[in-house]
Amino acid sequence: MRPQTDLLNNIIVAEGLGKAVTAGDKTLHILSAINLIIKSGESIAIVGESGSGKSTLISLLAGLDTPSTGHIFFKGQDLTAMDEDGRAAVRSQSVGFVFQSFQLLQGLTALENVMLPLELNGDPQAKPKAEHLLERVGLAQRMAHTPKQLSGGEQQRVALARAFATRPALLFADEPTGNLDSKTGATIVDLLFELNQENHTTLILVTHDHSLAARCQRTIRLSAGEQV
Repeated sequence: MRPQTDLLNNIIVAEGLGKAVTAGDKTLHILSAINLIIKSGESIAIVGESGSGKSTLISLLAGLDTPSTGHIFFKGQDLTAMDEDGRAAVRSQSVGFVFQSFQLLQGLTALENVMLPLELNGDPQAKPKAEHLLERVGLAQRMAHTPKQLSGGEQQRVALARAFATRPALLFADEPTGNLDSKTGATIVDLLFELNQENHTTLILVTHDHSLAARCQRTIRLSAGEQV
């Protein structure tokens, strides 16, 4: 049996990870036999063609979905042995997300969007922390604006500020520049890596952009649901 220290010294350990779905009498294997060890503070790119299983993999690693086979350990805790409430608690305390589609709440201002995860965690300093982060991403003059009043690049800056608000140990970024033009995307990527370094966060980045993947320390390639 693996010594417990092997689990505790790595932020994520995935063993024999698989995901299958059944439709009628057919079974579709989305992921098969994935084995990963990710050290704290690493930056990892997950690459592969569309449909290769990239988004499914990060959904499993983040505890948003459960695998059909295998185990996922997060800082020594077995996510696959937890119920949804347990996984949600881990996410709220330790995990941040940046999505291609920004996922901001349209009825809230930029400031309120960034404050939200802090408030959900009961942080009494939610407002000053959110203000500081929005200043850090260059939106000091846009805090009272709603997402509809912001450009795509500005919305993604808000999303970055929100993702780092709780100082997560682990950040998932799923095609973070997918909805942005190349110049705006390059600015967002620079900001993402700056914030990641400042916060000593482990970064798992899903991208089809090989130049972006090259900025990460390590690359994991998927093809038809398998590591290659």
